[in-house]
Amino acid sequence: MNMLSLVTFAPLAGALIILCIPKEKEKAIQAVAFLFAGISLIASLAMLPGFSRGTHEMQFVERFAWIPSFGVQYFMGVDGLSYPLVLLTTFMSVIALVGSLGIEKRVKEYFFWFLVLEVGMLGVFCALDLILFYVFWELTLVPMYFLIGVWGGPRKEFAAIKFFLYTLTGSVFMLLAILALYFASTGPAHTFDMLELAKMTGGWDRHFQILVFLGLYFGMAIKVPAFPFHTWLPLAHVEAPTAISVILAAVLLKMGVYGLLRISYSLAPLGFQWFLPALIVIAVINIVYGALCAMAQTDMKKMVAYSSVNHMGYCLLGIAGMTTAGFTGAVFQMLTHGIITGALFLLVGVIYDRAHTRDISAFGGLAVKLPVYAALMSLTCFASLGLPGLAGFIGEFLCFLGAFQAWKLAATISVLGIIATAAFFLRMMQKVFLGKFNEKWADLPDMTARELISIVPLAALTVLFGVYPKWPLDLMNVTLTHMLGK
Repeated sequence: MNMLSLVTFAPLAGALIILCIPKEKEKAIQAVAFLFAGISLIASLAMLPGFSRGTHEMQFVERFAWIPSFGVQYFMGVDGLSYPLVLLTTFMSVIALVGSLGIEKRVKEYFFWFLVLEVGMLGVFCALDLILFYVFWELTLVPMYFLIGVWGGPRKEFAAIKFFLYTLTGSVFMLLAILALYFASTGPAHTFDMLELAKMTGGWDRHFQILVFLGLYFGMAIKVPAFPFHTWLPLAHVEAPTAISVILAAVLLKMGVYGLLRISYSLAPLGFQWFLPALIVIAVINIVYGALCAMAQTDMKKMVAYSSVNHMGYCLLGIAGMTTAGFTGAVFQMLTHGIITGALFLLVGVIYDRAHTRDISAFGGLAVKLPVYAALMSLTCFASLGLPGLAGFIGEFLCFLGAFQAWKLAATISVLGIIATAAFFLRMMQKVFLGKFNEKWADLPDMTARELISIVPLAALTVLFGVYPKWPLDLMNVTLTHMLGK
């Protein structure tokens, strides 16, 4: 069986079935969405026993000619870099669907676009042909545009348009770089095959690789988002419905860092090395500036949004170190950031659904009234600020360990980001959960079963990966070591 095709396109089958269901049958629409997203999750987990941790080679490969006259292939495969992200995507999609059960407006269209979005995200991590990769990359644009623009907050149209224009602009530069790689390829015919192109880099001069890298970087950096292309993210997060904020933080941002490793580093290594001094500066700005911006926020959701800018900076820091520890830290940080920040957005949504405000100063003493909510939010905040024993610490530690060898000053300055992150999370917890109870919220109920179903698995993984990170690290270690050594 072609497992990667099943994982990638099961949600598309669900989306097409939803189109055939009358819009009045909302329960049936939700059931179909869960069924096919669940099939994708189960299929991705079923690949785990057959996934070899001892090889860097692509596994579960599927390949056939798609547009043979131009050398375009349907070429899919996963390794230690992409497979963990496939698992993250299928898992977080199901979690986000649980968080989407509160959607009441245009339910049919919402779940249709959600499943199409999942197809695009999974395809990005599985595609090994540059044109196929680009198709999946662009496929994520339209669903996210509608999911923010129709179901978002008061400034949803502006947020959706800004997201679309930023990402589309970056994609234009990325497409130009892809075409340059195609025409620079040698052999019997030009190719878009990533693995074949990676073998040809020794024959390309440095100036060509620099130009290609810059074209690719613009597309990837906007998605990360790396400074100064980050301004679309806080607005998109704040205006998006809760479940879409979860997917945006947990998966979409990871596409940018993944692209930097899979394509930019592998296909333009000389350009990548040339850009390293700038990349380390951008990483430090992301970390420190993102944390300081988060500290200045009074809206909980906006605070978590800026914390994503900060945490993705750690990924860039790890990559810039050009060490196995740094690369491993960056990929592990992607996984743990997806889990932790996804939980944070769900928890912010829980309090907003009850109080209809996200103003940190509006609360006080909620730990007495909502003990379960306070416990889960505290655990997730401690994980996000990098408390040892929780998942957030491992990735950050490895990123610093990998970067310190080459960029001692930058790594030292970046520690300020950890201090600021601890400050804004602890301040939020103090204002919301401690102190005198605000009687205005005397009738607030604690978490429901649906909310617990969506958040408790994330909390469990946060503890598990913090205490025992060996399993995910073993998945990625051989691949990332080979990437650096080749």
